[in-house]
Amino acid sequence: MVQNASVYRVRIRGDLACFTRPELKTERVSYEIITPSAARGVLEAVLWKPAIRWHIHRILVLKPPGFIQIRRNEVTRRAAVRTVLAASRGGPALDYYADDDRAQRNTVALRDVDYAVEAAFRLTAQSGPDDNIRKFEEMFERRLDRGQFHMQPYLGTREFPAIVERYEGTPPPVEEDRELGEVLHDVRYTRQGNTPVFFRARMVGGVVEVPEWKETDDTREPL
Repeated sequence: MVQNASVYRVRIRGDLACFTRPELKTERVSYEIITPSAARGVLEAVLWKPAIRWHIHRILVLKPPGFIQIRRNEVTRRAAVRTVLAASRGGPALDYYADDDRAQRNTVALRDVDYAVEAAFRLTAQSGPDDNIRKFEEMFERRLDRGQFHMQPYLGTREFPAIVERYEGTPPPVEEDRELGEVLHDVRYTRQGNTPVFFRARMVGGVVEVPEWKETDDTREPL
């Protein structure tokens, strides 16, 4: 049986953001709006439990998007998880020199972003007999009002922290209509592999309606 929680209106804002378009990998270019998966990640930073999953219903654009170009030094490789675990257990130390593995890359990011999202969570198959909707609602409301989170919420990349608070209707959404094209909805994690899911986004009066996320029997949470 699916139990629905209250629909929350949460404001998400910050100085910089980058919600990278997957078709542009080498040079990062942001979507014009926060993606539903990024918004879900922000809410999970406030409250994440295996027993619940957040669903984004609407995105409200409170400020017109503006772009900024940033050039950053980045490393081109990542350490293998198996190698790091072996080193942490007394194995050979890792020799890594960032100066030998550095590349300059451009990022077309968003600046001075301000959104609100309407979202709710549902209990998952991992919820136990003692789990109930109201218990998690109280946890989320308490953390949101106190500015608490178990990890720093961010706007696309960890370098761009987010301010998260209740949205009371001010400022209102921008009065703008625009076709935004194909936007990443979320990633479906299954036993057969991970598949990105897209939807055609249209902003009407500053509001983007997000299609309902369809769960499947073989869906699993990301590791």
